[in-house]
Amino acid sequence: MNVLSQSSRVVLEEFASSKVLLAFDYDGTLAPIVTDPRRARMRARSRDLLLGLTRHFPVVVISGRAQSDLVKKLRGSGVSEMIGNHGMEPRHASSRYIVEVERWLPLIRAAVAAFTGVVVEDKGYSVAIHYRLSRKKKAVRATIFKVASALGDVRVIGGKQVVNILPHGAPHKGIALERARDRLHCDTAIYVGDDETDEDVFALDQPGRLLSIRVGKKRESAAMYYLVNQGAIDDFLAALIECRRRSSRRTGTAG
Repeated sequence: MNVLSQSSRVVLEEFASSKVLLAFDYDGTLAPIVTDPRRARMRARSRDLLLGLTRHFPVVVISGRAQSDLVKKLRGSGVSEMIGNHGMEPRHASSRYIVEVERWLPLIRAAVAAFTGVVVEDKGYSVAIHYRLSRKKKAVRATIFKVASALGDVRVIGGKQVVNILPHGAPHKGIALERARDRLHCDTAIYVGDDETDEDVFALDQPGRLLSIRVGKKRESAAMYYLVNQGAIDDFLAALIECRRRSSRRTGTAG
């Protein structure tokens, strides 16, 4: 169901009036997907709305990006926490993961070296292989999965023309969200994401405690609600601010 539909407004207002944590993915959620991930930026309106949102709610961003990258992207946004590497950074950034990634990298790079338009991103604690610019996407994807199967005990998560390789057993976005909710003393959470890595949150299945929203409707997703596309994120952020203001007026508290 579209979370911005009139029939969904009651649920949104209930969560917005609770002691709620707001959590967002970055690429494809707060910022549009672009050909070069390094150039991904929030629109000016999105950034202004996000800053306004942080005056009413605790807000965290949970991304597959390295935390250092997130800090650059979100500087001045008012976000409470920036959690990188699918939930590993900063609190679960084990040196064991770094050693594993260093072992993988030469094998991955050698496997995809014959393809043009493929970028192997070393994120310290995980690896992302981007193939958006390749003309042989099917062949690249098959090659990535083949080399991943030879790496040993790893977790492979697909995405929008990217494949992520993570250490087996490392914390994922669902764990990161639950721990952030506890750490920030919130009773409920709203999470918005757009990709396969966000399904770890959507699969938590916590009615009444978690409102899960996917950017882009997908039948196979475990998310409870959806936004029609990334452009709708601005309307969603504005709706949350308005919901909190109405709640504050009803209760006579500062919002």
